[in-house]
Amino acid sequence: MTEFEKTKPYVFIIESLDFEDEEKKYFEGEIISKILNLSQIEHKYYYIRTKKEFEYLLQEFVELNYRYLHLSCHGSKNSIFTTLDEISFKQLALVLGDKLDRKRLFISSCSSTNSDLADAVLSISDCFSIIGPDKSIYMDDAAIFWSSFYQVMFKKNSKAMNRENLQSVLKDLKKLFKIPLRYFSASNSSQKGWKEVKI
Repeated sequence: MTEFEKTKPYVFIIESLDFEDEEKKYFEGEIISKILNLSQIEHKYYYIRTKKEFEYLLQEFVELNYRYLHLSCHGSKNSIFTTLDEISFKQLALVLGDKLDRKRLFISSCSSTNSDLADAVLSISDCFSIIGPDKSIYMDDAAIFWSSFYQVMFKKNSKAMNRENLQSVLKDLKKLFKIPLRYFSASNSSQKGWKEVKI
């Protein structure tokens, strides 16, 4: 069964900020959602503050069978954060479990997209890929980058994101916006079960 036949090619956005960023109204995920709405790209957007809410919304992601999960939050080299909770990569992998099978994970979270995250998630799921920054990024850059990414990808093909298009678009946008991106893909030929794709 192909990617297109198995899941719905829509975006499911979950965002969480710290209280300081809430006060400043730095809602990157909400901005992305508004651009997707203008572009008539079907999606869902939710703002959360706790790990419990995150786990609850993942069930909706599964029930809707959306293909693309987008997380917009603070992060580190070994965790992501909701407003009130820290979620280690190991915990994240356990929470995501098979919810990412035949789907793609996009993370807009400083420093989090690294080999430890790939190892935690891709080694226990059939997730197609994980894409995001592995260093600190400004929220305005992130909002513009991700909005541009989804708009371009859906214009190229509204039914699927194949590796060729992903590599091409990511390479161009990475160069344009100077975003420190990494792209990890599932791989049957790798002993680890995943490999890093050069962009």
